[in-house]
Amino acid sequence: MARLAECFDLQVNGAAGVSFNGDALTADSLHSCCEAIAASGTEGFLATIITADLDAMVARIRRLVELRRQDPLARAMIAGLHIEGPFISPVDGYRGAHPLPAVRPADLAAAGRLIDAGDGLVSLFTLAPEQDAGQAVTRWLADQGILVAAGHTDADLDTLHAAVDAGLSVFTHLGNGCPAQMPRHDNILQRVLSLDSLRWVTLIADGVHLPPFVLGNCLRTLGLDRAVIVSDAMQAAGLGPGRYTLHGFDVLVGDDLAAWAPDRSHLLGSARLLGDCGDTLRSIGLSDTAIGQLTAVNPRRAMGLLS
Repeated sequence: MARLAECFDLQVNGAAGVSFNGDALTADSLHSCCEAIAASGTEGFLATIITADLDAMVARIRRLVELRRQDPLARAMIAGLHIEGPFISPVDGYRGAHPLPAVRPADLAAAGRLIDAGDGLVSLFTLAPEQDAGQAVTRWLADQGILVAAGHTDADLDTLHAAVDAGLSVFTHLGNGCPAQMPRHDNILQRVLSLDSLRWVTLIADGVHLPPFVLGNCLRTLGLDRAVIVSDAMQAAGLGPGRYTLHGFDVLVGDDLAAWAPDRSHLLGSARLLGDCGDTLRSIGLSDTAIGQLTAVNPRRAMGLLS
């Protein structure tokens, strides 16, 4: 399996046994994590902090910012932060693996604490538009120059349009963060695919989060100019198949490198790094040029690093 090169990943929760969402991150572990991600063909990424108690999220963001500041490799690799939650849907399925007790409606005070903790590094913020009354937080984030994404959401079409008008420009991992069964016509996948005004849509291409034919359908509908491939890699990425206890929870990684809860009720992120997703993308007939656009060019464009 040939690894991809020059990748830029907008969603990395950790890798090589290291989590950005635990409380044990050290300078050495962050460095080794960045080394593993770099070796996989990824040149830069957004370190992703997911839903937790607000104080815990703030502390984890601050810790990550400080450790990045100390390490030249981490500064080179970590282009910014992606905050995913806690303003997401509390509904089972749409919530995904995010802990229910920590999910909360959006409010400016909480958003301000998270952004302040990032010390200018927060680049992408995923929330559920139906959790943001009047789209006040979406508008405020966009005014700060932060990319605002919808995700873990069952927002209706009117709410999605209102969010786009307020500054929403991204949708996070379409086809995931939603239930296994939904209404056959009016569902979050169809609503997002109908939104030509949404600038970017990210998709996980590990071959598990989206069956390859579904990934292909999404790409044909979106077009190569609007799609971005992300890994959603978590701390089991790069460790290979096995059963792991990582930061207090069990992860079962199969031969397909899917990271499951032990009862296989839901995925816990991906155990495949972005550079390792080329086989899935080639299997749906994409050329190397198209793959490079989805994994290297478009994510940099989304970040404003390329025109």
